[in-house]
Amino acid sequence: MEINALTWTITIAVIIALLLFDYIFHVRKAHTPTIREAAVWSAIYIGIALVFGLVFFAFGDTQHAVEYYAGYITEKALSVDNLFVFLVIMASFKVPREYQQKVLLFGITFALISRTVFILLGAALISAWSDVFYLFGLALLLIAGGQLKGELTGDEEDKDEADNFMVRLAKRVLPASENYDGDRLFTFENGKRLMTPMLLVMVAIGLTDVLFAFDSIPAIYGLTQDPYIVFTATAFSLMGLRQLFFLIDGLLDRLVYLSYGLAAILGFIGVKLILHALHENNLPFINGGENVAVVEIETSTSLLVIVGVLIVTVVVSLASPKGRALVALQNAEKYAYRYTRLDETASEEERRRAEELMDKWTHAAEAVPARYRDELIEHKDSYSQILRTAHETRVSTALAEGREVPTISNTIVENQGPTV
Repeated sequence: MEINALTWTITIAVIIALLLFDYIFHVRKAHTPTIREAAVWSAIYIGIALVFGLVFFAFGDTQHAVEYYAGYITEKALSVDNLFVFLVIMASFKVPREYQQKVLLFGITFALISRTVFILLGAALISAWSDVFYLFGLALLLIAGGQLKGELTGDEEDKDEADNFMVRLAKRVLPASENYDGDRLFTFENGKRLMTPMLLVMVAIGLTDVLFAFDSIPAIYGLTQDPYIVFTATAFSLMGLRQLFFLIDGLLDRLVYLSYGLAAILGFIGVKLILHALHENNLPFINGGENVAVVEIETSTSLLVIVGVLIVTVVVSLASPKGRALVALQNAEKYAYRYTRLDETASEEERRRAEELMDKWTHAAEAVPARYRDELIEHKDSYSQILRTAHETRVSTALAEGREVPTISNTIVENQGPTV
């Protein structure tokens, strides 16, 4: 497939059109997307990305097709991981739920712009100095090692501090109003024009996107050196990320071993880059400046490894004791909260079903080992209050109706809350 100026122009026009469509028809009017809306549009954007790869096959360009899919899957995985940090930033700024998708779309747009700049810089570096792959490889190995170290030591506090660095910087450098004014970026208070937290959170996410590019771009250059493939794989991995956020919100933190999987992928690509650099070596202090006879890893092999690691990561996360513990704690809180939201219009069947689910997951949560409760319950007071309120309501309702009070509800009330 010939990649020329026309190819670039059409591709960029399509991506800009997708962004404009997203803003005009989905984000312009503030609202919280439903699960159905998020699922449909996530499927559409992922479908567009997958169909784009088939274009290379249609032109008989199998190599570029495999490189594109490997790059797309890697960048998509890294983008999903970045959503964790976006969650931290939006929580720090207390962004109202209905405005979060506008913030996310801005972050995606800024990421696309910033990463395009890094892609062009990367291409220029590779063209000027082929041994830059040594630096790319070492950078990825260091990033993978740092991520792995953070997970093994369980140093979540330092990780949160790192995530909040841009938040603190934005708040310090850009003083603004403490209050939101709808989704406006500026507001007036006491006759003064001030920035709103909406603008600050966008700045914080934009600055954080720049940091993300330092592992994202070297990673994909480890899979392909074609700037067009790098750009399209990166761009399509970002498209639909907003919808995916609302679709898997609540499932994200259940992938308890995602960081291990991403560390493995980044480490693997880092090794691949160093092997490639050795094969094309020009450094005089390595093998006298001559190429080193090493086995290079094929892109098709890389694709299989990346997909395999991600599948294992997801399965292990959901099936492991830690993953099951997190599911139990989250569902106990969710169904207890839902029970408290029932009103007099709820049917007898709805109330019975709500009670069954609350009991089921409260039992499961109470059986979670102490080490997992300490690690996984972030806001113990809030968690305890939600469950306690739900079961107190359950007890009072049962007594008023002359029904037997379930043991689990009696236990929660007598102990003044669940085990935390």
